[in-house]
Amino acid sequence: MADFGGGDLEAFRTEARTWLEANLPASLRGHPELVTEAMNGGGKPTGDVELWRQRMGEKGWGVPTWPADLGGGGLTAAQARVLHEEMARIGAANPIGGMGVIMFGPTLLEYGNDEQLKRHIPPIVKAELRWCQGYSEPGSGSDLASLQTKAEDKGDHFLVNGQKIWTSGAQYADWCFCLVRTDPKARKHEGISFLLIDMKSPGVEVRPILLINGTSPFCETFFTDVKVPKENLMGPLNGGWSVGKRLLQHERQGISGAAGGIARPGGLPGEGLAAMAREYVGLDATGRLADADLRSRITQHLMDAQAFTLTGRRAALESRGNAGPSTTSSVLKNVGSKNRCDAAELALEVMGHQGLGWSGDDFAGDELQVVRTWLGGKAGTIAGGSYEVQNNIISKRILGLPDQPQANAGVGGR
Repeated sequence: MADFGGGDLEAFRTEARTWLEANLPASLRGHPELVTEAMNGGGKPTGDVELWRQRMGEKGWGVPTWPADLGGGGLTAAQARVLHEEMARIGAANPIGGMGVIMFGPTLLEYGNDEQLKRHIPPIVKAELRWCQGYSEPGSGSDLASLQTKAEDKGDHFLVNGQKIWTSGAQYADWCFCLVRTDPKARKHEGISFLLIDMKSPGVEVRPILLINGTSPFCETFFTDVKVPKENLMGPLNGGWSVGKRLLQHERQGISGAAGGIARPGGLPGEGLAAMAREYVGLDATGRLADADLRSRITQHLMDAQAFTLTGRRAALESRGNAGPSTTSSVLKNVGSKNRCDAAELALEVMGHQGLGWSGDDFAGDELQVVRTWLGGKAGTIAGGSYEVQNNIISKRILGLPDQPQANAGVGGR
């Protein structure tokens, strides 16, 4: 059912267009990659990107449907779609993002108390602080509920000891949302709590992990006698597994949302891949891509990417009427991560040997990026719960299939 928000959408479109024209710095118009690169880097944004972040943060439109009384845009779903369309028209990227927006913020809005909402939501809305995720451990990955990082009750605080791994962006983060074991005697899913940990606390140590593509987006994180105030417990004591699973649904939906393939500003998913193929492979006498087999596979990818995008939009609209994302996020996450891998492999094939360079003047910047994207792309099938774990969730909770004896014991919970 269409959501018109009870207002005049064309009037809002005019308002959004006018505001964007007045507030988006000229240097960023049509160059969303400048914003993306600055926001994904380790340092703080500067110049026009920082100015754009401040303006969007004050307006609340980086999180358009979040409550206005907490700094969000307070827009209806229909108004948010109009805003997205107007941002695409002018070539504007959203400078407000990260784990605080995609994962933690939506979960906090559902499970946080008033004080936690007032303290943490406004800085997320303005992208003033960065968050990281303390979930996986060296011995607790797919079987996340077996985690052993413990938080002992010390009266007015918890004392946290343990290790997390694959902590994305921990070296830059201000805060960590973390699953810890608060009752070692309870059944493994029932003795877990959800804590908010200040990364500047004494006893927190972060060690970046160097990956094959030359980047270090993941870290090892160690907690040694870290004091965490009791007010940083989110949700019920020993009830953190439900909070943690809810956040994973938001994470999977967020991961899937960026998985449509290579795209150009304002274009369809995969459109950049087609343009790349025309440049590197060339056209035949009829104006079609010269390699018929490659042409067929790129066309299939374009169809898959567009179908995925439309399905994702529909799921997002449906989720708003069901208090957030559901287990269908597992389907979107798996399909989306596969689309991303397919796009990276096709791009590498299109560029040929020019897509295999690591450094040097013989390779353009986008050529060097292609091989790094390809090498790092497989991580998307693991992040947020592996491809196999998502298949378990799909088979059990969506298709209603029975467990197989002795198969994948203990790993379906994530």
